[in-house]
Amino acid sequence: MSTSETKTTAYSYSVEYILDRSHFEETFDESVVINTSPKRYLKSVAFLVAGFLMTITELSPYVAYFFIGLGAVEALQVRFNRAWWLMRQLISKSANNPVNLTIDDNGIHSKSTYIDHHLAWDDVYRIAETSQGFLLTTQLTKHYVSKRCLDDTCSDFIRQKMN
Repeated sequence: MSTSETKTTAYSYSVEYILDRSHFEETFDESVVINTSPKRYLKSVAFLVAGFLMTITELSPYVAYFFIGLGAVEALQVRFNRAWWLMRQLISKSANNPVNLTIDDNGIHSKSTYIDHHLAWDDVYRIAETSQGFLLTTQLTKHYVSKRCLDDTCSDFIRQKMN
């Protein structure tokens, strides 16, 4: 190797953590922006109005009651957004199971019994640091990585990817 060549070492960090309630709470709190607009209830109002309008038609009353019930459930989902989301996560198959997280030069790889997901750095177009983790934005969705499972070197590595 000549003196003008530099040798770069590949970075790799691996950790295992449990997808428990505290992890899901942190993920929601750090990644979801709560919309406080009354427009959030438009879908539930539409279901309720459609259901009540169906009660005065020749349709089966069961269809009308279904739409009224759907409107009520949708309104509850909007009102209790965090609790609703947490409940769905906690009853999922992946809840309370270990996840192996690997962060390296290629991207972020999450692997558990139920998921095997690789997020390449090239697919990430925005990285935002929050008080408790990193929010990685791709073209389709957002991903959250908690700092509590990262060491300082790994956090610095992700910060370098921000630039």
